[in-house]
Amino acid sequence: MTKQRIRPDGVPKVTGQLTYMTDLTFPNMLYGKVLRSAFPHANIIRLSTDRAEKLPGVKAVITHQDIPGLNGFGIIFPDQPVLCDKRVLYVGDAIAAVAAESIEVATAAIALIEVEYEQLDVLDHPQKSLDPLAPKLRKEGNILHRNGYKKGDAEAAFENCDLIVEETYSVPRQMHTYMETEGGVVVPEADGCITVYMGTQHGFKDRFQLSRILDLQEEKIRIVSSPMGGSFGGKDELNVQPYAALLALKTGRPVKLHQTRQESFVSGIKRHPMEITVKTGVNGDGFLMAHEVKIVADTGPYATLGPAVLDFSIEHAAGPYKIPHVSVDGLSVYTNNAVAGEFRGFGGNQITFALEGQMDRLADLLDMCPIDFRKLNVRGTTDEGPLGQRIVPTSGALDVLNRAEDYLLRERDEPSSPHTKRGKGIAISMHGGGLGYGRLDTAGGRLSLTNKGKIEISFGFEECGQGILAVIEEILTTEIGCSEEDIQVVIGDTDRVPLSGSTTASRGTSMVWHAVKRMKGTFKQDMISLAARRTNRPEEKLYLGKGGVYEGRERIISYIELGEAESLPTVTTTFNFPTTPDAVDSGHYLYTFSMTFSEVEVDLLTGQIKIICLDQVISAGPVVNERGYKGQIEGGGVMALGYAVMEDAHMVEGYYTKENLDKYMIPTITDVPFSMGVEPIEQLPEGDEHGPRGVGEIGTIAVAPSIVKAIHDATGVWVNQLPVSPLALLQEMERRKEPWTVQ
Repeated sequence: MTKQRIRPDGVPKVTGQLTYMTDLTFPNMLYGKVLRSAFPHANIIRLSTDRAEKLPGVKAVITHQDIPGLNGFGIIFPDQPVLCDKRVLYVGDAIAAVAAESIEVATAAIALIEVEYEQLDVLDHPQKSLDPLAPKLRKEGNILHRNGYKKGDAEAAFENCDLIVEETYSVPRQMHTYMETEGGVVVPEADGCITVYMGTQHGFKDRFQLSRILDLQEEKIRIVSSPMGGSFGGKDELNVQPYAALLALKTGRPVKLHQTRQESFVSGIKRHPMEITVKTGVNGDGFLMAHEVKIVADTGPYATLGPAVLDFSIEHAAGPYKIPHVSVDGLSVYTNNAVAGEFRGFGGNQITFALEGQMDRLADLLDMCPIDFRKLNVRGTTDEGPLGQRIVPTSGALDVLNRAEDYLLRERDEPSSPHTKRGKGIAISMHGGGLGYGRLDTAGGRLSLTNKGKIEISFGFEECGQGILAVIEEILTTEIGCSEEDIQVVIGDTDRVPLSGSTTASRGTSMVWHAVKRMKGTFKQDMISLAARRTNRPEEKLYLGKGGVYEGRERIISYIELGEAESLPTVTTTFNFPTTPDAVDSGHYLYTFSMTFSEVEVDLLTGQIKIICLDQVISAGPVVNERGYKGQIEGGGVMALGYAVMEDAHMVEGYYTKENLDKYMIPTITDVPFSMGVEPIEQLPEGDEHGPRGVGEIGTIAVAPSIVKAIHDATGVWVNQLPVSPLALLQEMERRKEPWTVQ
């Protein structure tokens, strides 16, 4: 591991000094509010804003008629109306927006807008949507996306299996619960441009989408998006930017729009709920022979990145295992539930819960150690990827498995009371980084010397809490040889940075590493040449160091002095994130691996589950920043703990059964396990030229199945639905009537 390094943004964040976009204020600023639908599915019969417009302090009310360009947004498919005109498809649909002198007046004005609805049948489950008699949410029907993968002949292979396990797994809708809810300020500029100060994971794509909505040239829209208080995929899509922008342009004044937690809950995208039916067969020696998977995803009423999430689940359906016969079919189905889209793990969490559940059940029936069973079937260093594509050689799967036994053999603590029981479990995962083959995945960066003597590095992505600033700082100072004080990092501002892709898909660290590797040689040479000209020293003896350029141990010129030159070095690079050379749609090339060890304590009287230990072994190449690495894995683990045992943004007939954090439970400090170890495996196969991989998602993937296996170890009960229900667990223990069950 590298030396400990304090995050550049660490002190201002923990002291509360840092300013997020939602903290900004501007002179003459107005406050915005959005009116959302009262029903999950209805026709709009009449809309009147007269009373709202007459309220003192109201400066603008907008409806669909005020949109000069495209009334739609969506990263891939712009199918979500900015403001609905004829029909609403979920309770988060926007119908009108208001700008007023105060937030109180804006809230009052929203209540005065009159909407007459004709309620329609609500499709609150994919099976309802798939009914041939169901109303169509789209002209083409209720299926957003269908995809699959086949290898060999699974149906025939099952005939020759000695043991088959078939199970249906259900996973919930999860809320991102970022600290900073959606919002910020849009400022109209004197030259007809606008500046959008709002958190996002992709400023340039926001700019493109807003240009279509506002009928405004992209160059007239500036997106300032860093720093922001969390995202986890939830701000990858436009949210309230269009409303604040439309209101700002209509009033000619800055407009601040900041959603409450309840507004965020209702309108924000969520993790895809899925039902996954899996049939897996082995021969008598324990070798996997056949694997059949059927995935049905509830994508809500709009597309966002639903197709890509389903494709990712399909790709990872067989995970890190060698299975000769595979058949995977997936459906992403429109409903009147919440919009489901991108979320940390991007479909990998859902499918890994099902896959690892199968592995544990098979090992149990075969009376094999779950580690030995996995080792028997895990992929080798040069084996093909899960879609049959070539991938970078990696021993990551076996590497993390080889550490599992040491964790399982740890001495088990005694239960805390006579009516509790403890159990242990492990699970592994394989996770592709980047967007995959056939997806636009631009990368790049810019390295330059400023006239103030700073080595400036610029990227077109955002800081959303993941610690990317520390990663950039570590890589740049290591590769250039300068100090932290010598550099200046610029990100998250479309007017100041090059286009270099989004803050998504665990690509940040890898992209920075590749970009710096491409730029450093030319930049260092240009800097040395400039120094040689200004000092009359021979280039071949000069090198970059802390504070300036050196010859031997002598600093011959500082970076500040170099910055006084008329022409300063600037190097830019543009490239595509590494993808498989095989034409396999969405297939990935760089993968990370994890082994998660969980220990739980189950209360046999209440069914309550306490996570005692959550340790992870991660194979993702060299560690760039130790604290950041651990923070990503620990934070991801806690988020996944919530997914496993408490979080469910449950909906009934298109309405949330809970709309705020007083009822929607997320992990707090009291839920964090006492032990949360992070063990990195840094070595890569000889000849690997791809450096460190990102770890933003891998720490979330295998947590739920490891916890569920630990629950089985403690109680003998297999769980197939998340979050684990204490009541269902009690009922199953009672049904089984194990000797230790409390009567």
